[in-house]
Amino acid sequence: MAGYVILNNGITDQAVFAEFQKGIAATVEAHGGKYLVRGGATEAVEGDWVPDRMVVVEFDSVEQARTWLNSPEYARLKEIRMRSATADVIIAEGV
Repeated sequence: MAGYVILNNGITDQAVFAEFQKGIAATVEAHGGKYLVRGGATEAVEGDWVPDRMVVVEFDSVEQARTWLNSPEYARLKEIRMRSATADVIIAEGV
C-alpha cells in the first residue's frame, strides 16, 4: 500500500531554502519517491486552511516514506529547511 509524505512549507528565508531545494529531489528519488505535487498553486475551497507551499511525495509504502524521512541524506537537508521555513509534515497511508 502506497505511503504519502505531505508537507506544507512556509518559507521564511528564500536564499537558505534554495539550498534545501537543490538537494532534496535526489534524496526523494534515491528512496523510490515520486513527486505528485511540488509547490504549485493551491485553491482553498472549504475551511480555513490555506497552504503556503504544498508538497506531496508518493512512496511504495509507509515504511519507505519513513525510511526516507529518517535517512541521513534527508536529515542534513531537513536542518537547512528548518532554518529557512516552517513546516507541517504528515505521512498518510494510501488506498
